[in-house]
Amino acid sequence: MRRALAGLTTRGRSFVAAGATAIVCAVVLGERDLLRAGVLVLVLPLLCMLAVSRTRYRLACARRLEPARLPVGRESRVDLRLENVSRLPSGLLMVEDRVPYALGGRARFVLERIEPHGSRQLGYRIRSDVRGRYRVGPLTVRLADPFGMVELVRSFSLSDTLTVTPAIVPLPHSRLSGAWTGGGDSVARAVSAAGEDDAAPREYRHGDDLRRVHWRSTARHGELMVRREEQHFQSSGTLFLDTRRTAHWGEGLSGTFEQAVSATASIGVHLVRTGMSLRYVTDAGEALPAAPSEGAFEGLLLDALAVAHRSKGGSLSAGLTALRGGGREGEGLVVAVFGTLTAAEARSVAEVRGGTGTRVAVLVGGGPAAPADGAAPDAAAGLLRAAGWRVLPVRTAAELAQAWTTAGKAGEDFVRDGA
Repeated sequence: MRRALAGLTTRGRSFVAAGATAIVCAVVLGERDLLRAGVLVLVLPLLCMLAVSRTRYRLACARRLEPARLPVGRESRVDLRLENVSRLPSGLLMVEDRVPYALGGRARFVLERIEPHGSRQLGYRIRSDVRGRYRVGPLTVRLADPFGMVELVRSFSLSDTLTVTPAIVPLPHSRLSGAWTGGGDSVARAVSAAGEDDAAPREYRHGDDLRRVHWRSTARHGELMVRREEQHFQSSGTLFLDTRRTAHWGEGLSGTFEQAVSATASIGVHLVRTGMSLRYVTDAGEALPAAPSEGAFEGLLLDALAVAHRSKGGSLSAGLTALRGGGREGEGLVVAVFGTLTAAEARSVAEVRGGTGTRVAVLVGGGPAAPADGAAPDAAAGLLRAAGWRVLPVRTAAELAQAWTTAGKAGEDFVRDGA
């Protein structure tokens, strides 16, 4: 009853107040006709309240997000299916799907009637210019009487999650020298080029070239044996993101942190799609180990970057320790995305040895708005170049595509024009 009374609309409350006033006036003045009119006005919203509160609609709801993960600025479609699973037709339904303000606000619909065991399809679009993880739903249904006296709200428990990932900048297919190291089973290379000679024969498998059949071993084992003349290699690397609050300046999409996150996502997606096995490290330590499949790591990386935020830490020591501990030091590709680096921090980063592996440092920001306590961009870049790093100074993630072409060139000392 309390829920029903709370569900009275402004019209319903007005009718109750008018009816009660008419009844009081009728008693005081002794007017029977006014008393009948007052009772009628008072009873009408109460009867509507009773009818709506006893309504036993059985509704089922299903929601689908397509896609459930998308970059900032893209649209996702939400499809709703509302089904009446009871034997009674529904009355007027006002449907609202709860949507965060960042995704476009409320999604409201009015359904006049759903027949027994009938259904209705609803749809709308959402988008966000801010990365993050958002909850879509639950769906609420407002039941109303035909006179608009009472309105009750019933809510489903089903909700879905929309992940808005950072903006991805397409990068050119420029191979970084020194990146192909380590072992795996995705890329085959000739033994003469790299790897240890493996001449031991193995059993014949469907699809093997018959020219590789080792007849002496076949005669000895009684089954077809082939020579293993190739050893499989897979590129491995580490992706590093500096999330320290003190290393970034600016707020919103124009701030260096958002640009660094976008650059990290672009590089990570590009490298994974070229077949590289990556792990993700921040200044706080290792955040994501290498995944067994490319698609799995790409999804995990984008999910992690979608909710990445500035850390309160002021030191790179934990992250650099994790950077050194990703296997045999000196092997594999290292791509690190930094904000503003002091001279001491640049020297600490420069101490991370590369050996035969390629090390690339993306310095995001710089310019007149950079903090005064950081080292000059040219000074930090010079310290890293002297230690063998390939330095790519960029102001925004949009400049990364042109800079990435420079990173693929051989040589240790190169400077991007116009940086």
